This record gives sequence, structure tokens and C-alpha cells, in this order.
Amino acid sequence: MTIQESKKLWIGLGVGLFWFLLLLWPLTGIEPDGLHFAGTWAIFAKVALAALVIVIVYQLQQSGKLDMVGVPLGKARDAVRKGYEVAPTWALLVVVLGAALIYPQFAGRYGNDVAISVLIYICLGLGLNIVVGLAGLLDLGYIAFYGVGAYTYALLSMHFGMSFWLCLPVAALLAAVAGCIIGYPTLRMRGDYLAIVTLGFGEIVRLILNNWMALTNGPNGILSIPRPELFGFQFASLSSLYYVILGIAVFTVLAVYRLNYSRIGRAWEAIREDETAAELMGVNTFLLKLLAYAMGATFAGLAGAFFAARMRFVGPESFTFLESAMVLAMVVLGGMGSIPGVILGVLALVALPELFRGFELYRMFVFGGVMCTMMLIRPAGLWPAKRVGRRSEEME
Repeated sequence: MTIQESKKLWIGLGVGLFWFLLLLWPLTGIEPDGLHFAGTWAIFAKVALAALVIVIVYQLQQSGKLDMVGVPLGKARDAVRKGYEVAPTWALLVVVLGAALIYPQFAGRYGNDVAISVLIYICLGLGLNIVVGLAGLLDLGYIAFYGVGAYTYALLSMHFGMSFWLCLPVAALLAAVAGCIIGYPTLRMRGDYLAIVTLGFGEIVRLILNNWMALTNGPNGILSIPRPELFGFQFASLSSLYYVILGIAVFTVLAVYRLNYSRIGRAWEAIREDETAAELMGVNTFLLKLLAYAMGATFAGLAGAFFAARMRFVGPESFTFLESAMVLAMVVLGGMGSIPGVILGVLALVALPELFRGFELYRMFVFGGVMCTMMLIRPAGLWPAKRVGRRSEEME
């Protein structure tokens, strides 16, 4: 590392710590009885010391003074990577699925609750991945389809006595129809205009759910939604509900995988890379973009129906723009177009924050910092898709 690079690194560290102090002091130093500095400086000193150690270790590593440790670790990492590449895919999948099946036997109520949330967001993330990652369409109102699926099951079960298993495909179908209705007038737009319009449609759906008292009971929501039942067995416990959403998540992964590597998936990727070139090659871009919206909405509808059954209550406040932003962040952080990447993104944004629940005051603060750091270090995501290209507007 040259002197200029080292100087730039230390200046960046100083600026970053200064901004951290500016953000930290209002959180910890301003209290009802006045201004305090002791707690702020105690936290800042720990963070500054950790950052200083990281920078020193990084400089030593760049200068080659840690090769005695780094070289063996690098060889071990390469050995693990080769073992992963040599191992058959089916064996890895069997191990992962086996671990998922026995997980409830070793996890408590809280662990099952977190796992259910993770699996719900995996379904949502993979559905949005079709729209954003494969077709390249920025959708900021995706959570509206989640709400359609939830309210479909709630209304059909409460008013018509339909079982969860019969409502599940109906919820997926109505969510797909909603995707077509929203997608048809918007897909002739591109870029920022598409994002703004989808955001508007998502808010329209939420306002309809909030104000249509006769159908949705407005802001009061729908209570006492029945749990799934199969051959007289009611899925009342969290461990039994876990297996229901696990089945839905496995179905979603397999369906998205098949779509990804089908002719339709190739066409979506062609549209993502260069829509004009794809259209000149004979791809029906409008129809395929509409199909992407419908397929993405289908998996959101499945997740929404399960969400209603799990919570036994649905209300408009569960389907806000913040939820759409969170699902989009999971897709981008994990790696757009990558199924393992989306799963990792969900784990990073749903499971990891639960590990830091004890630091409730600073949890979202750390969460935002980690997000920014990851996007700077790995802008393509935690597990980028193998087939990644650049869009025509990015080339311009």
C-alpha cells in the first residue's frame, strides 16, 4: 500500500467516525433532563477502537506482514470452495432440506416464529426477484399483492367457510389478476416513471383496504381468521405452521428456478439487458413483462394467504410502502436474479436483526450502516447471479 493510499484510508476513517459521532450524540446524549456526553463518548470510544484495529489489520495484510496467517486461511478457503464445487447439487439440497425439516424440533417458540417470518419473506423476495431481478422492472408497490392474497383468504374463509387449501390457489390467482390490472397501464413506462406509478398503485390498494368498510372492515381489519386444517388436524402451533410455510417456500423456490432457466426466463433476461434489442429479435416484451408481474404477484398472494392464517388477523397497516422497500432491499442486498442470493438477503435482513434485539436502541442504526457498507463493498449482492449483464441505459 502506497503512502497516498494509506493517507486516503486514514482520512476516510476520520470522516466516517466524525459522521458517526454526529449521528450518535442525538440518540444517546439528548435526554428529557438535559444534555449528556458520558454515554455517547463511551460508545464512540468502543466503535472508534474497533475501527482503528480493523484499519491497522487491513494495512498489515496489504503490506504482506500477515501472510503467515493469511496464506493458510486462503488455502483452507480454496479447499472448501473446491469441495463445494465438486459436491453434487442434490446432496447439498438434501442436507439443507433435512436441516429445515428437523429445525422445529430443536428451536423454541421464538425460534420457530423467526423462521416462519424468514420463510414468508423468502416467498416475497423470490416473487419480487422475478420482476426486479429477471425482468428488470422496478416495482415499489409489490406489497399490494401480498395484501390481496391475505384479504382473499380472510374474506373467503370468514364469509364462505372455504378451507385454507382451497383458498390458497384462489389467493394466488386473484393476486396474479391484480398484477395484470396494475401492470397493464404501467408497463409501457420505464425507469423512474415505472417506479413512481407502481408506488402509486401500491398506495391505492392500501387505501382501498383501509376505506372499504363494507368489505374489509377498514382500519379495524378482520379478526378470528381460521388456521389451516387438514383431515381434522388443525395447524395451531407454530411448529406445525412452520411446515406449512416451508412447503410453500419450497414450491416457490422450485417454481422460480424452473422459470429462471426456461425460455421465458431467458426472454426476461433479454428484456432486462436491452429491451429494444429483445423486441427487434421477436420477443413480445409487453406480454412477457405483464407475465413477470403476474408471476411475481402469484407468489406474493401465496405468502399473503399464509400470513392471514398465521396471524388470524389482517389489517391495512401490515401492507405499507415500508414493507415493499424491505423486500426490495432483500433482493438487492442478496443479489438480483439469484435465488440463493435472495435467501441470504432475507436471512441478513430478517434473522440477523433478531440476534441484536438486546441492542434495541441501536439495532436499526447498525442495520443501516451494515446495508451501506455492503452496497459499497459488494454492489452486486451477497451471492450475485451467474448470468449478469449490463442494461443499455447503464452503458449510456
